[in-house]
Amino acid sequence: MKEGKSFHISKHQVLEAYKCVKANHGAGGVDGIDFETYEKDLKNNLYKVWNRMSSGSYYPKAVRGVEIPKKNGKTRLLGIPTIEDRIAQMVVRISFEPKVEPYFHGNSYGYRPKKSAIDAVSVTRERCWKYPWLIEYDIVGLFDNIDHEKLMKAVCMHTDDKWVILYISRFLKAPIVMPSGEIKERKSGTPQGGVISPVLANLFMHYAFDRWISKKYPKNPWARYADDGVVHCKSKKDAEEILENLKGRLLECGLEMHPQKTKMVYCRSDKFNGRYENESF
Repeated sequence: MKEGKSFHISKHQVLEAYKCVKANHGAGGVDGIDFETYEKDLKNNLYKVWNRMSSGSYYPKAVRGVEIPKKNGKTRLLGIPTIEDRIAQMVVRISFEPKVEPYFHGNSYGYRPKKSAIDAVSVTRERCWKYPWLIEYDIVGLFDNIDHEKLMKAVCMHTDDKWVILYISRFLKAPIVMPSGEIKERKSGTPQGGVISPVLANLFMHYAFDRWISKKYPKNPWARYADDGVVHCKSKKDAEEILENLKGRLLECGLEMHPQKTKMVYCRSDKFNGRYENESF
C-alpha cells in the first residue's frame, strides 16, 4: 500500500475498470463529458480516480435522469452516472461481485455471468410441462424502492472491505438530476443505469425472494430475472396460497407487487379440461 493511502486499490484495478466501462459504451453524465473528451487526458483522469478512491476522498456526482419509453406508453427513469463515476463503480463491482456470486441461486438469471433471459425461458418452458399452474409476478420499481438500510446490511454480510462498503453507500446516496433539471435526493433505490446497480439489486432480491421462496416452498421451482419471476405450482390452491404469502413477504421488504402484471396462470395439460382466464404469460 502506498504511504498515506487509506485503502489498497491498485492503478491496475482502475485501468481494468475503465476498459470494462469503455466496452459498454454509453452516454455521458451530468458533466457532459463523453468518452472522446475523457480520453484526451486519459492517464491523468484515471490517476485522479485512483488517487481519490485510495485515499477515501472519492465522492460521486449526481446521476443524470433519462426517461426512456416503455411498451405501455409510460416511461422508465434511468440514472446515468458520469464516466468517471462508472469507472469508480466498476472498481467496486470487480471486487465485490465475486464475493456474492457464489451465494446466488441458480434460478436467478438477471445480470449474471454466463446466464441470460433465454436460459430462464428455456428452464421455465420445461417446468410448465410438469407443473400445470404458475405465478407470474412483477415488482413495482425495484431499482427505485430498494431499502438502503436493508441493502447495506446485506453488503456487510458479504464483505468486510471498508472501502467497498464506503463507496457503495456513497453511490446509493448520490442525488439524481431529473429531465426537468430538478435535483432529487435519493433516500431509497439504486439507479437503473448504474454499473453497480444490477449486483446490488440481485443481492437485495437474494434475501427478499430467492432464499425465502426456496426455504418456505422447496417443492415449487422458480425462476427470476431481476424484478420479474415465476413460481411453478401443482394446483390452483397451491398457487393462491403462495401468491398471498409472496405479497406479504415483499411488503415486509419494502417492495410491492405490480397489480396488473402479477397473475396466476394455468399452463394447460391433458389432466385439466377446464379453461382459465390466464393461460399464457
